[in-house]
Amino acid sequence: MHPRRPEGFDGLGYRGSSRDEQGFGGGGGGGFPARSFSYASDLSHWVTTPPDIPGSRNLHWGEKSPPYGASAAATPFEGPPEEPLPSASGGNVPGQGTEQLNRFAGFGIGLASLFTENVLAHPCIVLRRQCQVNYHARNYHLTPFTVINIMYSFNKTQGPRALWKGMGSTFIVQGVTLGAEGIISEFTPLPREVSHKWNLKQIGEHLLLKALTYVVAMPFYSASLIETVQSEIIRDNTGILECVKEGIGRVIGMGVPHSKRLLPLLSLVFPTVLHGVLHYIISSIIQKLVLLILKRKTYNGHLDESTSPVQSMLDAYFPELIANFAASLCSDVILYPLETVLHRLHIQGTRTIIDNTDLGYEVLPINTQYEGMKDCINTIKQEEGVLGFYKGFGAVIIQYTLHAAVLQITKIIYSTLLQNSI
Repeated sequence: MHPRRPEGFDGLGYRGSSRDEQGFGGGGGGGFPARSFSYASDLSHWVTTPPDIPGSRNLHWGEKSPPYGASAAATPFEGPPEEPLPSASGGNVPGQGTEQLNRFAGFGIGLASLFTENVLAHPCIVLRRQCQVNYHARNYHLTPFTVINIMYSFNKTQGPRALWKGMGSTFIVQGVTLGAEGIISEFTPLPREVSHKWNLKQIGEHLLLKALTYVVAMPFYSASLIETVQSEIIRDNTGILECVKEGIGRVIGMGVPHSKRLLPLLSLVFPTVLHGVLHYIISSIIQKLVLLILKRKTYNGHLDESTSPVQSMLDAYFPELIANFAASLCSDVILYPLETVLHRLHIQGTRTIIDNTDLGYEVLPINTQYEGMKDCINTIKQEEGVLGFYKGFGAVIIQYTLHAAVLQITKIIYSTLLQNSI
């Protein structure tokens, strides 16, 4: 195999030869004129120096890699050594401190958002689910004021654990969902993400992957639901892996005995997949729309010369967080009636005892006898009215109010830090 470089090329320029006088196409006027690299000004445009990483240089024959810490000036054909950048505390290079601040701020902002979604909002999720499955309740808790009152009563009578019960199982369900999605996408042609050049077939395969993922995670979701609504008064100190044990036992039909009113898993597949896929579709559409609007607003703001550098850095982090917030809020609000039906079907026949959400003390058994999704919808509409589908909706208002407040506080702190560092 012939080398691609010319014969007279030694890594820095051409050695003097007749090739300098001729075109690359071979003597005659048909070739391209050769270019001479005899001047340093031309050489600088065509020759670049590799990064100063010991042990990874492009060496000439007979040369050795310089030891770690050797001076860069000892290497020939390199420019003058760069002067060390002064620290940000000296005030000469303010961008260095800002860059480090951006790294920590990006991590802190993401961590604050995850903490709000999974930890701070968990008491709202617990009370919301208890209200949804409590068909005895006369107080629907549609406003945040009654929700705060009942949460205070639970905390007073049972302690703080009553509001954070089942939090570990929710993380397990998220892990099972992510793991199942990754494994299914690896062993099947179903795409885990949709490319920009999407078509209906690709969208259908992607949604099929999501549906299969929800089917796999369904028994563990049912076990996690029981842990979050079970009253702390009669609840044993279960381990963190109890959710996995109960989910596997639900599949193979072993474990804690259930009543004859327990619906088989096949009857729960359709409502579970329907809720999960619709939630994913609505949240994805809302997220894309909000990101598009915010990016267009950011682009128009950058055209204005009066845009501050602080605002430019804020635009790099917060649009995605705001889009995720809006997507989760809209999907939860739109699908709240379907979620109520889904939770009642999952909890039926599991011999679960929940807290009395009307009084704040005492316990109530769950003795529903729904035959399926259609029967559950008709029964709720006849016995509890249309607002029966929205029991515990005040907890959703508190949940997303807390989330919005955390985002706003994080933004204020980040803006203050940026203004002090710039």
